[in-house]
Amino acid sequence: MKKFTMGVLGLGEGRSIISAVQNSELWELGNICDLNEELCKERCQEFGLDGYTTEYQNMLDDESIDVIGIYTPDQLHAAHIKMALEAGKHVICTKPLMVDLDEAGALLEAQKRTGKTVFVGQSSRYFEPARRQRQDFEEGRLGGLITVETHYISDSRWFLDREWSHRKGFSWMYNFMIHAVDLAVWYLPEVEEVYGLGIASENTRERGIQAPDTMKFLLKNKDGRFAGVNGVYAAPTLGSAVEQSISCTLRGTKGISRAGYPKLQYYTNFQPLQKTAQLHEYNELHDYFFRFEAETHHAGEYQNYIEQFARDMNEGITPKPDLKEGIRTLAVMEAMEQSLRLGIPVNVSQVLADRNLCLD
Repeated sequence: MKKFTMGVLGLGEGRSIISAVQNSELWELGNICDLNEELCKERCQEFGLDGYTTEYQNMLDDESIDVIGIYTPDQLHAAHIKMALEAGKHVICTKPLMVDLDEAGALLEAQKRTGKTVFVGQSSRYFEPARRQRQDFEEGRLGGLITVETHYISDSRWFLDREWSHRKGFSWMYNFMIHAVDLAVWYLPEVEEVYGLGIASENTRERGIQAPDTMKFLLKNKDGRFAGVNGVYAAPTLGSAVEQSISCTLRGTKGISRAGYPKLQYYTNFQPLQKTAQLHEYNELHDYFFRFEAETHHAGEYQNYIEQFARDMNEGITPKPDLKEGIRTLAVMEAMEQSLRLGIPVNVSQVLADRNLCLD
């Protein structure tokens, strides 16, 4: 099986992907890059590395690097992806793929022309409970899927004290709610219409920010099934022992399952049905997923997805979520934002049509 060599761009979140690469038998680390030279030196010392670069072009010119791992600020992703494709590199990019659809057409064209792969690192899919939930779903243990319920709930009021949260365009959607949205569209990939409600709480408004921090959406699939997606970001929570930060519940004709994060817990009730769900715990994997201080970096998810990427590439399978799936998720989110603003249901196909984007 071919081993892949990765160059890592962006060494804040990139800390987790460096750990993932170093601990994987399917990957080798090529070079690391960040504009902050002190951070480069810090990562070299932390991971026992010999060198770094502060020039992205140096990595793009390195013929030994197969894949660029992009962990830069969200608004830079589109430009960095396009540069990597033009240099003949495959791409793994952390979520969100982009912060809007402005560059989607250009990226589709660049990928088609270069024939290289773009994979979106939607890490929540690769946490152990989510992996087990997906396996049970694909094995048919739920029967027919009826509905999906997801949320991302976090008391992140500290965000509001940061200078960048006061800039025009600040939104909780792409840093936070995208996790819950991605899980919903993973199971209902043909979401066609969305409707949502949102408010900016006093906690947000008293800081002079008007971005909705509490939101609820219905996402309707083409076949009529729907997902409920919720987010609360500037208010107290019950804590993950009571209500996990990220949660995905699948309700089927023959069973139900619930996976979450950050607890390594998975609840199921499959046939023969019981009055109380069965709890599956994977606490022995805690140190695999959470390798650094507290639980702020979850490098195990990153290792899981880069290894899936490598296996798929070696088998001639397109790793998912790919560029088209990532763009469609962003179209769903743009429809969600429009629905909040207009107060009406919004059609996802119309969003794509307005952007002249064809994903067929």
